[in-house]
Amino acid sequence: MARGNDKGNPTGNPTSGAVDVEAGTERIEPSYPKNRASLGGPRLGPLGWARWAWRQLTSMRTALALLLLLAVAAIPGSIFPQRGVDPTRVRQYFVDDPELARWLDRFSLFDVYSSPWFASIYLLLMISLVGCILPRTKAHVRAMQAPPPRIPSRLSRMPVHRHTVVDADPDAVTEAARAVLRRRRYRLREEPEGARVVAAEKGYLKETGNLIFHVALLGVIISVAAGHLFGWRGEIIIKEGESWTSGAGTFDTLTLGPLVDEGDIPSITVQLDRLDVEFESEATGAQFGQPRRFSGVATVEEEGEDTRTEEFAVNAPLSVGNNSSMFLLGNGYAPVVTVRGPDDEILFSDAVTFLPQDDTYSSEGVVKVTGRDPGLGLVGGFLPTINADPELGMTSSFPGLADPALVLTAFEGDLFPDGRAQSVFSIETEEMDQLMLDEDTPVSMLLRPQETYELPDGTVVEFEDVVRWGGLLVRHDPGRLPALVFSGMTLLGLVMMLAVRRRRVFVRVEPAGGASEGPPDQRHTGVSVAGLPKGTDPGLEDLVEKVLADVVGAVGTGRPTAARDEDER
Repeated sequence: MARGNDKGNPTGNPTSGAVDVEAGTERIEPSYPKNRASLGGPRLGPLGWARWAWRQLTSMRTALALLLLLAVAAIPGSIFPQRGVDPTRVRQYFVDDPELARWLDRFSLFDVYSSPWFASIYLLLMISLVGCILPRTKAHVRAMQAPPPRIPSRLSRMPVHRHTVVDADPDAVTEAARAVLRRRRYRLREEPEGARVVAAEKGYLKETGNLIFHVALLGVIISVAAGHLFGWRGEIIIKEGESWTSGAGTFDTLTLGPLVDEGDIPSITVQLDRLDVEFESEATGAQFGQPRRFSGVATVEEEGEDTRTEEFAVNAPLSVGNNSSMFLLGNGYAPVVTVRGPDDEILFSDAVTFLPQDDTYSSEGVVKVTGRDPGLGLVGGFLPTINADPELGMTSSFPGLADPALVLTAFEGDLFPDGRAQSVFSIETEEMDQLMLDEDTPVSMLLRPQETYELPDGTVVEFEDVVRWGGLLVRHDPGRLPALVFSGMTLLGLVMMLAVRRRRVFVRVEPAGGASEGPPDQRHTGVSVAGLPKGTDPGLEDLVEKVLADVVGAVGTGRPTAARDEDER
């Protein structure tokens, strides 16, 4: 039987062929591996794949990608109204376009920050940061405990290298080099006695700053999450002289965190004693009417504590129970309106909140008189400084109370059709009748303080006075202070990363021709200084030259020479 050609056998085994019986010769067929394992490569099992996935997740590239993805995922929260912030606009979406609103709601676009997909990105980012921080911290601790590396055999191969010759004893030069670097706060490697080399390293704080930055970033993320989970916020409107007691049903709007229930709201009572609001009346142009002062005085009563009276302003909130804060957000006017029936019976008497619509505080509001049968609704506006414009009609020319007026019209009928709840700032007039003076003239009243108007049926409407109201936000955010601390730490870590340079400096001292014995001032000693940075370091060349100059200055006069390969000296 003829011997086959081994070149066709990839395994190099001549017996791995097949025999052609008819030809009587041996035919070699290549034998290829059936799987990856037969090539000698490892096959990834479940543990291997898990290790690979963990390494991918905890890489810096993945962390940056997740951070960018988190920013992109937050964009819908600023485009679409969120239930926790503006539920009214969310309901309006369902009224205007129910089909689109259902699809948006299906993808949680009205609850972006509490949606599963946003929380998944958030959690993955936290895990990725933890996976980055732990091994880097361990490696950094080991690096800080380890001595600087040995001096390289050829300093001329370093990025920056300088050499000179001094007339001094080599041992004295070595000690001078060690003293210079120690004075510059470098860590020195312990060398054997008599060794004329110095290896030094500095800049560990750069990596420390890097770790502080990442730990603080993780802390900010956790703090924001804690504030969302355990925090709550509520908005209220309080008129001057009015008291308010906290409770789930006493807020105008209330948003609770996922892990907060109504029983967690502390019991506090706040009385708004006074609001001080001043507007610019002397300036002209764009500055006219601009607010110059906005502050208030409130009396706060908390369970188990003494009653106190404090001043507060826009950027100086009140501190109320359980580390909560009360912020002054807005203000407006509340005309005091009294409605009497034909028999002089008081049907309504209260300060009614009117909402500002522009910078001059032209305000809109309604008065709902449920004590009259049928119900009476007064709809109109309040003008702090009335101005009759031929084109715009009744407007306000100044936000202060220079010439206040109340402009109203009247409707009667069912104030709450079908028992539906409605806003205190509006009336559904579709099923009500507007009161008319005659067939073509609706009732229209213009009242100044202390003036009255009598409706056709004898009901009297009186504009008694004006008080101010303040819009207050009560907020409890347990993550606010930690987030502030961690934000400061991120800034500190960033400054350390940018300001600190990681450097290694090497010094070699050796006789350089001439006399090597005799008096110290007749000995020629070569001094080589080299620097090695971690990353880019434009100041490394100046550092090496300064170290060399300091060493030369410490031992005597040197004769600098250009850097050259060690083999040429």
